Formats: sequence, structure tokens, C-alpha cells
Amino acid sequence: DAGVEHTGTITDEEVSVIQDTWRPVYEVKEDAGVAVLVRFFTNTPSAKRYFDQFRDIQDPEEMRKNVQLRKHAVRIMTALNMLVVNLRDGDKVNNIFSQMGKTHALKHKVDPSYFKIVTDVILDVLVETFPQVFSAASVQGAWSKLMSIMCGELNKVYTAVGWESIKNSAEI
Repeated sequence: DAGVEHTGTITDEEVSVIQDTWRPVYEVKEDAGVAVLVRFFTNTPSAKRYFDQFRDIQDPEEMRKNVQLRKHAVRIMTALNMLVVNLRDGDKVNNIFSQMGKTHALKHKVDPSYFKIVTDVILDVLVETFPQVFSAASVQGAWSKLMSIMCGELNKVYTAVGWESIKNSAEI
């Protein structure tokens, strides 16, 4: 099974856990995604510099209502859904990481250090918002592995597209 092999340390059982626990989250994807972004931008205001539409919004309540932020929240959750749904398909997973990495590096020039921060926020928000689903250590362990693999894979894409020279030329 190429999917499991690709995900390295994620076992078949963990893939099932991730897919099962993701369903209730994706049912409320906009609210869940907004909760993640508001927490992310509140904790890490420097990340807002990549978003013209809500760069200057400080108030979390105002952020929650911002149409552009809500749209980006849905985009993030939709991308995560594609990843979760296709975890057993190594080629699809590679394509998702490649596309995500290239878009963030080449188009948006997002510093890759933010991936670790946002994946930590995703885990925190999932545990807090869905305690009945995410309180088990085995669930948190499976999701931590997935987030860690995602960061590693995105960093590989950044290296492959020449992030160091992009970063130096952009001076962000």
C-alpha cells in the first residue's frame, strides 16, 4: 500500500483514526477553519503580513467576520480534507504537498517556519473544540504525526523550488 509507505510513520490504523476523527470537523469546516486562523493570527500577528485583506485587523471578533479570512479558512480545511481523504494514495498525497508547497513558496512567498506554528494551532483547536473526539492520546498522536509529516514534506518542496534564493530576492 503506497499510501501508508509514503506517510512513513503513520500506520494503517492511524490513517483510519485520522479519517474517522476528521469527519465531525469537516462537517463544520468553516467555523473550525476560522477558529484556527483567528488563533493563529492572534498568537502570531506577523503571519498577517501575507494577507492584504485583513492584515490590519487586530480584534478577533472582527477577524471572525472578515469574508476573506473565512474564505481562506475554508480553503485550508478543504486542502486538509483532500489530504485526509487520500492518505492511502501516496501519489495523490505527494501532489497535494507539492501543490501546497509551490503555491506558498512561489506565489505567496510564505516563510516555511509558519507551517509548524499553524499545524500546532490546528491540533490545539481540534482538541479544544472537539474534546469528545480528540481527547484520546492515540488520536492526538496520529494527528501529530500527520502534521509533522506535512511540515517535513512542505519543507522538502520549498528546498526543491529553491526557497533560499526566493527568500533572498523577496526580502520579506
